[in-house]
This record gives sequence, C-alpha cells and structure tokens, in this order.
Amino acid sequence: MRRIALTLVIVMLACGAKPAAAERLVVSLSNHRVAITSSFVGEDLVLFGTIEPDAGKTALRSAYDLVVTVTGPRQTLRTRRKQRVLGIWVNVDSREFVRVPSYLAILSNRPVAQITQQDTLRRLQIGLDNFLLPQRIGPDLADTVRDDPFRLAFVRLEIQQALYSEIGSAVTFLTPTVFRTAIPLPADVPTGNYTIDVKLFADGVMVARTNSALEVTKAGFEQYVADAARDHGLLYGLATMLMALLTGWIASVVFKRD
Repeated sequence: MRRIALTLVIVMLACGAKPAAAERLVVSLSNHRVAITSSFVGEDLVLFGTIEPDAGKTALRSAYDLVVTVTGPRQTLRTRRKQRVLGIWVNVDSREFVRVPSYLAILSNRPVAQITQQDTLRRLQIGLDNFLLPQRIGPDLADTVRDDPFRLAFVRLEIQQALYSEIGSAVTFLTPTVFRTAIPLPADVPTGNYTIDVKLFADGVMVARTNSALEVTKAGFEQYVADAARDHGLLYGLATMLMALLTGWIASVVFKRD
C-alpha cells in the first residue's frame, strides 16, 4: 500500500510540474549572415515565426505578447565624466563596463512594463532598465542601481549611436499566432556573433522560449585589410607607413610652387 501511495504521489507531482500551457515557438530569420562592405549603410533583418501547440495540445490562447532580445558580441567599454576645471572641460572620473553587449535591442509588441510584472522583467533581463551591465568599481564587479549616473550616461550614448534600443511596437502579430519584427542594424554595427532570444508571454507569464543567431562579418577589401592587420601586424604597419610617405610626396609634387 505504501508503494502504491508513493507512486500516486510521484505521478501527481509530475503532472503538477507540467506547465499549464504547451505552446512552442517556431522562428526564422531573413538572413543569418550580414556582410559589411564599403557600401554598407545599415540593414533591417526580418524575424518572423509562428506559435504552435505542443504535442497533445490542440487549442491556443486568444492573445499573446512577444519580446525579442538581440545581443551583440561582448566587450569592455569605459564611460568618462567631464567637468569644467579652470574654464577647461577635463575628464575627472570614469567607470569601466565589463563584458557588456556591443549591441542590444529589445523588441516587443507593446511596452514591456505592460507585458509582465517588474520582478519578472528584472529576473529575465527584459528592457534596457533591467538588463545587467556589470561595472568595475574599485576591486568589485557588479551591476548598479538603474539611476546610477554612469549607467544612465552609458545607455544614453549607446542609444545615440543606434547600438542600444528598446521599441515597444516593433513586433507585429499578423494573425493571433503569426508574428514578425525587424531587427535594425546601424551602419557601424560591430562584427561578431549575435544571439536572438525570443520569449512568449500569456497573461503575464512566460509560456515559451526559443533562440536564434546571426553573424556580422566584414567582406571584400575591408575583410582583407582587417585580416592583414591582425595576422601580419608588422608588414601592415610598414605598408601603411610607406603609403603615408608616398601620399605626402605626391601631394608635395602636385602642389609645389614654382
């Protein structure tokens, strides 16, 4: 009897552990590889997908919310604070942001604050205010409060360069279960591997999640120059110096006064 009762308890716990919903996301990207050439002025990639019932579930909900987070390669950046000293603007303080995304876009069908509770937004790092941006403060490395002056300045500068963005109307539901969004890539988008995290919400609860990826690379002459600078630094430096000398000599000959 004890064994039967224990078995029933395990079965009940297993059934209770299953999510109430059984949706799954199927997404696709218009282009998984972006090549940057001398004529590259930016590009909008299209992410589209559908919400499908999982195995054994035939009914879907009538309304969903979707959040797409695109994260670029990590890098360490420094933000400096200027102050007027004796009539001259000088750098008086700085803060180092360690391994933060070089590109960050949060795209949703409506403002993220309307999708779920603040605790969930913070836990899932949804929104620019909730994304972790670790800073080095002395010997410590940690995220700071959202109204930290250095954090606010860093995010503001990244937004001005179109490298950080949060758009609460970027996702469009073509039907209750079919959606699309455009991922804006500026002209000076950093090269490297990008991750795309797609979260599906219903009634404020995340019910499904999936991911995709894309790669931004240099192509053509730009790629050749970048490879030469990286793999043959000495020869690249000598070639650059010779080109500078040659350019100066040609300019002196052309503009020489009699």
